[in-house]
Parts: sequence; C-alpha cells; structure tokens
Amino acid sequence: MPVDGIAVARLYGEPLFTLPQDLYIPPDALEVFLEAFEGPLDLLLYLIRRQNFNILDIPLADVTRQYLEYVEQIRSRNLELAAEYLLMAAMLIEIKSRMLLPVRKTEAGAEAEDPRAELVRRLLEYEQIKLAAARLDALPLLGRDFQRVQVAQGTVPQEARLPQVTPDDLRQAWADIVRRATLKAHHHITREQLSVREHMSLVLRKLQGRRFVEFLDLIDAHAPSPVVVVTFIALLELARESLLEVTQAEAFAPIYVRLAYQPS
Repeated sequence: MPVDGIAVARLYGEPLFTLPQDLYIPPDALEVFLEAFEGPLDLLLYLIRRQNFNILDIPLADVTRQYLEYVEQIRSRNLELAAEYLLMAAMLIEIKSRMLLPVRKTEAGAEAEDPRAELVRRLLEYEQIKLAAARLDALPLLGRDFQRVQVAQGTVPQEARLPQVTPDDLRQAWADIVRRATLKAHHHITREQLSVREHMSLVLRKLQGRRFVEFLDLIDAHAPSPVVVVTFIALLELARESLLEVTQAEAFAPIYVRLAYQPS
C-alpha cells in the first residue's frame, strides 16, 4: 500500500517507490503469541480454567494431552525455555500412571492420598498469588497512573487569615457571661425600660479609640441580668449591621471585637 500517496514504504526515513526484487523475509521474522505464560503452573491453570474443569477433580488425560501439544511447540523454538515445562509434563505423566494402578490402603486401613492432591495444592496456591498480584497491579501506581505534584511556596508574605467566629462560639461566650452574672448578681424584682439602641451607642463609645476589646470586657458581669441581655443583643445587632468585626485568633481562644470603620 503506498505511503503518503506515492511511496510504498520508507527505509531509514527515505521513501521507496518499488519493492526490492531480492527482498528476503526469514520464516521466524514475525511470530504471533496468542497467550503468554509465566511458567508451567500458569499454563496448566489456564488449560483447566479455560475448559471449566473442576480443579479438585482434574481430568489428567485431556489436560496432559493439551499440555504436551503446547510444550512440543515451544520445544521447536526455545529448548532452554521448554526444560521447565518438560519437568511438569513428566510430573503429569507420573500422576496419570499412579492413578491407573490399583488403589492400595495404608497400614491403618485408610485409603491412600489422591495422587493429584499435591498438584491441586500447588495450583490453588499459585492462583491465589496470581489474583493477589492482579489486584495489586490494578492499584494506582506513582509514575504510571499519576504523578507527584510539588508546589513551591513563593517568598511573598501571606496575610494571616483569622478563623471565622461561628454562632456556637458566640453561644459559648454568652453562656460564660450568664454563668458569671448569676454567681455575682443579687435577686431584684424591678421593672426597667431598656433600649437596645441606647446600649448600641454605649458599646460604640467603648470601642472608639481602641483597636481591640475582649468580648467579655464589653459586658459588665456585675450588671443585672436584663442589662446583660440587652447589651449582648446590642452587640449582635451591631455585628449584623456590619458596624463591628468579631474575630478570634484560633479555636477556643478569646473573642475580640473592634469597630468595622474608623471614625473621622
């Protein structure tokens, strides 16, 4: 078939427009291997599984015949490779001959062990190892399935990002304030009109001119419980209106509050 529409082939990068008349192709120049086996046990297991034979009751006559046909093929090509397979073939023939002999009982009266038992044990062990190797090979492998990525950190200084304050943190802080107020407050029955807006103004005045104020310092633990509640609500309202910033250096650390704007 022409290559690139003109040449029929390329040799060392040069186009050939006609095939050489004295071209010789040796008989073994092209070999197609339909199955590649890693040893005699691999071939034997393949023959058994391909025909759905019971590995505990191997029909040795059929398996040995097919095994010898394959060994005869590789003998004509690679005698050194065939030596290992010939050893297994001799073992199969020996087992088959022992099965043809009458069964002899042991001195204790029990039946002798099946001549195929040792071969079956080796085949089962080999199959377990082969399946385990296949599972390991299917796992992702560095360099084959994925590459390790290395990210070089630049020299540009990174600004520290403070963790966000969650509602649970505020709830815990509020529980601590209430607990302290309960321990020190006296029981009074009074009726007092409290303004959230007024306490919002008080909080803003406390924060003016100060960079950070601890959350607990903004609420007077000695004040009556209604005042403590209103002050806490005032803090939440200021945070909702983005007039305050609530920060925390790390988990379980003290909570700090500051103004979200700089007064002129």
